[in-house]
Amino acid sequence: MTTIPIIVITGATSGLGQLVAIEMAKRGGHLVLTARSRERAEAAMKIINKQMPSASVDFFYGDLSLMKDVKRMGQEISAAYPRIDVLVNNAGVHAFEQRITTEGFPEMIAVNYLAPWLLTHTLYRSLCNAGNARVVNVASEASRNHGEFKIPEDLTDVSPFTARGSSAIYGKTKLLNIMFNGELARQWEGTGIVVNALNPGFNVTGLGRELWFASMLERVLKLLHIGDPRRGADIISRLIADPEFQSVTGGYFNVGSGNPIVPVHPGGDMSMQNKLWDATKELLQQRGFLEPVN
Repeated sequence: MTTIPIIVITGATSGLGQLVAIEMAKRGGHLVLTARSRERAEAAMKIINKQMPSASVDFFYGDLSLMKDVKRMGQEISAAYPRIDVLVNNAGVHAFEQRITTEGFPEMIAVNYLAPWLLTHTLYRSLCNAGNARVVNVASEASRNHGEFKIPEDLTDVSPFTARGSSAIYGKTKLLNIMFNGELARQWEGTGIVVNALNPGFNVTGLGRELWFASMLERVLKLLHIGDPRRGADIISRLIADPEFQSVTGGYFNVGSGNPIVPVHPGGDMSMQNKLWDATKELLQQRGFLEPVN
């Protein structure tokens, strides 16, 4: 009897995550997707069903900018699925002004970095139970523009910024993803879980959602065949399913070629990765969001 793979994807109600969800449904996977609301989930379900009428999908609801929601969703998913074969940390946001969550975190840091860190940790047991699970972290070469780098200060820095200054903050969150990816691979060595990150390239889907001209720009770029999101979705799907990526962990791979990328400093610095891991763990434990794994 063939076991149906359980695939958890964040940010799958639109964009790259939705394309990956459709592809995995076509390959016979059971999808476990996060959504901010039932309305978004229903809209996504219609699109997925149009492409794959027999898709098996389960939604869990919460706000990825709130660690209490991330923790709750992780616990609910883990309880419902004692075995998880794949976790894709895809959800992200590029905000053009500083917003502080009700928990006191800077929003981009919360959604793009703290949420995947906490969700991955919360799903640890279910991933272990799969025997050969994969964690896929969507990073970006935007990480090369990360501005000044300070740990642990960056994790709680709520300084205001402008639209112009937002790129460095976004880039920093992607650098944090790469560093998390490397340290997670070492922390989970011997568990059977492989952990890899990717650069999805430039994609028009969801491009600058907060810019007033975003929809117009997206249409123009599509007409010019620039930023096809299917390329980004393809490298995610390969990291999920291709046998060649089952034997490597802690890697960072490029859109298109699938070749490994050497991350910008300090992305590949093991001591800095470990420092970031410890700072993140301490912060989430202090705030009461992280429970130790025994």
